[in-house]
Amino acid sequence: MPEQAPILTVTLNPALDLSARVDEMVAGPKLRLTNPVLEPGGGGVNVARAIKELGGTVRAWVAHGGATGAQHLGLMRDAGLVVQSFAAPGETRQSWAITDQAGAQYRLQLPGADWPKDQEIRARADIIACAEHLVILSGSQPPGVSAGFPQALAHALGQGRLIVDTSGAALDLLLEQPDPKARPLMLRLDQSEASARASDRAGTVADSLEFAQQLVARGVADIVCLALGAGGSVLASRDARLHCQPPNVRVASKVGAGDSFTGAFAHALARDQDLGEALTLGTAAAAAAVMTEGTALFSAAEVARCLPECHLTQHVA
Repeated sequence: MPEQAPILTVTLNPALDLSARVDEMVAGPKLRLTNPVLEPGGGGVNVARAIKELGGTVRAWVAHGGATGAQHLGLMRDAGLVVQSFAAPGETRQSWAITDQAGAQYRLQLPGADWPKDQEIRARADIIACAEHLVILSGSQPPGVSAGFPQALAHALGQGRLIVDTSGAALDLLLEQPDPKARPLMLRLDQSEASARASDRAGTVADSLEFAQQLVARGVADIVCLALGAGGSVLASRDARLHCQPPNVRVASKVGAGDSFTGAFAHALARDQDLGEALTLGTAAAAAAVMTEGTALFSAAEVARCLPECHLTQHVA
């Protein structure tokens, strides 16, 4: 297996993740939680954890603030991650994933502290200074960070270096006002984001592929990947249309499935594997992740088990 080039992940809005179980979620009485687990979370953090689990070389750039941030940083280091910590305003946020006896999961997230403009400028400069050839910007943005942050970062890094998996106004700007000088290498949309923006153009795999390739043609990104939930993921570039169907697995928790996909996909690209191999590895990692409880991601062994059960189909571009 070829050696993987180093990757930098970027997390502007990390979270201290608590997962726990409850008998039943009801309004009114105090609810007693059991089996609490604390883990370092946030999009880029989870991506870094995924890459490390697969044996890759990764450094995690993370904005930390306050006592919660110090706890988050400690958990990352305990997990063996190489961390580039950046001082952020306020306290690092917290998030909760609570699962009841019936298997329903409730996911609650705080927004994070407001960032002043000068903090955003310093953060971008710090990311660029320690960037590897491949950079992954994953997760939501803190309040106060401009919607144009991903495009500004892509422009500063240069073409073919930035993978983006974000949400909200930042994602809207990337989709609605693509900048040819600030085009990401890859943009990923989860199932709800793709459905909301594709309307009736994402009803089938073929429709989803057509929508993804339209985004590529508009200059949104070199590669666009759309998650289809249990239907796997589709990927389009200028020359390719690919769909990967995952195995049928028991879903314990959907937390981290998207980040697992992104980490595995980037890990494959950094090993010079082709898009089909990257899509298949990402699909296997996402399938392995949904089988784990709470905010845990996956084991490399489980990914290896899922990999031959993923079905890759090439469609006519």
